[in-house]
Amino acid sequence: MNPTGLDLPPLLAAFVFGLMGGAHCIGMCGGIMSALTFAVPPSMRHPARMGGLLLSYNAGRIISYMSAGALVALLGTLISLSANARLLLQVFAALMLILMALYIANWWKGLLKVEAVGRRLWRFIEPMGRRLMPVVHLPQAFALGALWGWLPCGLVYSMLAWSLAIADPFQGALLMGAFGLGTLPALLATGLAARQLSHLIRHPATRSVAALTIIAFALWQLWMLTAHTFH
Repeated sequence: MNPTGLDLPPLLAAFVFGLMGGAHCIGMCGGIMSALTFAVPPSMRHPARMGGLLLSYNAGRIISYMSAGALVALLGTLISLSANARLLLQVFAALMLILMALYIANWWKGLLKVEAVGRRLWRFIEPMGRRLMPVVHLPQAFALGALWGWLPCGLVYSMLAWSLAIADPFQGALLMGAFGLGTLPALLATGLAARQLSHLIRHPATRSVAALTIIAFALWQLWMLTAHTFH
């Protein structure tokens, strides 16, 4: 069963979803990537070293996504979702995308209420991340990235709705892994060019274009779901 509602293999659809949501990742996590980059002692900021640390950060983050996907999909197996319930989850994921796009463009901040659900957990996790800084070793970077993967994020919540609908822990983990790989290009670019991208990320035009792109993707998903439901 393809929980994405798109005419693409599920893992490819999840990767595309992450790729399209990369603008949100830059807007929300770009500051984190910049902070992690600047947390590395200046004497260690040569390209090869920074490349390894950035890959380690993101590997840890993606592993956390996969763990969350497996846990949520396991929940799906326990509650035996009906076809209608799965369809509702697909619609929910698309609507979450639209809310996220409005948030990126600063048109409406309602998504903050949804992300507040995960902030209680984040209060316990964030202090552990501070103890790992400054980052000087690859295992440190991996551990910090693994903690960062639990940051409250509407984009991740949308994807977890797909994992719940798929109701298979292994497939749920793979789905979240493919999604995480899709977000990788944007975050690697932010980490490697933190100063250069900071002004571009904050520009209203950049955020508006990103938001409109995500809305178009969400509307396409809803259209595909409607087409599959009534044909």
